[in-house]
Amino acid sequence: MDDVTRNSFANFIAIASALGLACGPLAASAQEAAPQAVDVSDPLGLPNSMTVFGEADPNLRTATAVVNGHVITGTDIDQRVALLLAANEAEISEEELIRVRMQVLRNLIDETLQIQAAEAQEIAVTEQEVAQSYTRVAGQNFGQNPEAMDAYLVSIGSSPASLKRQIEGELAWRRLLQRNIAPFVNVSEEEVNEVLQRLEQDRGTEEFRLGEIFLAATPENAAQVQSNASNIVEQLRQGGSFVAYARQYSQASTAAVGGDLGWVRLGQLPPELSGVAGQMQPGQLVGPVQIPGGYSILLLIDKRQVLTADPRDALLSLKQISINFEPGTTQEQAQARAQEFAAGISATRGCGDVESAAAALGAEVVTNNEVRARSLPEQLQSLVLALQVGQATPPFGDVADGVRVLMLCGRDDPQTAGGPDFGQMMAQLEDERVNKRAQRYLRDLRNDAYIEYN
Repeated sequence: MDDVTRNSFANFIAIASALGLACGPLAASAQEAAPQAVDVSDPLGLPNSMTVFGEADPNLRTATAVVNGHVITGTDIDQRVALLLAANEAEISEEELIRVRMQVLRNLIDETLQIQAAEAQEIAVTEQEVAQSYTRVAGQNFGQNPEAMDAYLVSIGSSPASLKRQIEGELAWRRLLQRNIAPFVNVSEEEVNEVLQRLEQDRGTEEFRLGEIFLAATPENAAQVQSNASNIVEQLRQGGSFVAYARQYSQASTAAVGGDLGWVRLGQLPPELSGVAGQMQPGQLVGPVQIPGGYSILLLIDKRQVLTADPRDALLSLKQISINFEPGTTQEQAQARAQEFAAGISATRGCGDVESAAAALGAEVVTNNEVRARSLPEQLQSLVLALQVGQATPPFGDVADGVRVLMLCGRDDPQTAGGPDFGQMMAQLEDERVNKRAQRYLRDLRNDAYIEYN
């Protein structure tokens, strides 16, 4: 399946959890005051305090748009919003719904500009190509049954035409970039060799893959921005999508890629962030952290050592030994039974003795071969990786789910990471440059467009 097919349906789902729930930065209320001195650090030379004349919230009057003559109707927006809300599976307030609609409208405007730019270059995307991609999306999500996906989209208030329009936009934009940008992106052999050489020199250095949501602040609105950032953190901890929140609210250039900073070293970060990131564990969310110019929310996606094999990629053979408690078992009774269970496991003579020892303890044994260490819960990864073959973890669990241990019966460590080869690094650098030029291209299309809001 091509990238467009994989992304089209998934893009709706990935963004949905955030667009309807985020408590984003709020606009400061207008204050009637005498004009103050202009802040020389402001590139636009705007006063710090001003009075807004007229409608203070233009979002309330921009329900639809005409983009270079192409009409984006309220129905177009409703159908995209419906799919987002269906994926989100949560009630949202009227205020949040307005934010969702405005984000969808911005996306539809960009999509329209991309299709129009491709048509202007005589780059055609046929109905048959769109239908083929749509069918592949249906096959991935609805078991080779496009009619089932049609019915689902209609049932939630969306439509097949809305998804097909997005597929058309992605195909058109990809082909436009491949013809007008990719051929003119050059990466020299010297550049690739320099990057590979730096990687080799940095072998073993710890790197962090971070996600960031940055909210700009001034001394005048710092308290409000901090409060808004705290609200976003709370929504993320309740299950919101970090990628989608970053796309919608982050004011950093990485917003377009979901806030992903990529792999960085602590020395590349501002001191305020490097001290925090160095103490984080994968999956941990921290913030808001005050830095010069505003506040940052950090998510540690993963960490690694350059060109060094990750122990979490080891393949493990495990035996899971567990006991359950009868309904009505008290905490004290469970504690005593767990201690008896732990003592019995400690006396077990390796994996070959597990079955008989479990029978004597009234326990069950489940064998799990080829378990990737990183697939285990984080709190168990370090425990299991510290075991020798035949050793078991301490008991873990509770009264409701029972108590269990994991015994290590085999381990295949990953080979030393060799890093990307010349061709892979060349492709990576080329992709990065194409993406940067694509962002500028789309920005120019927006600047040159005739857009009327209704």
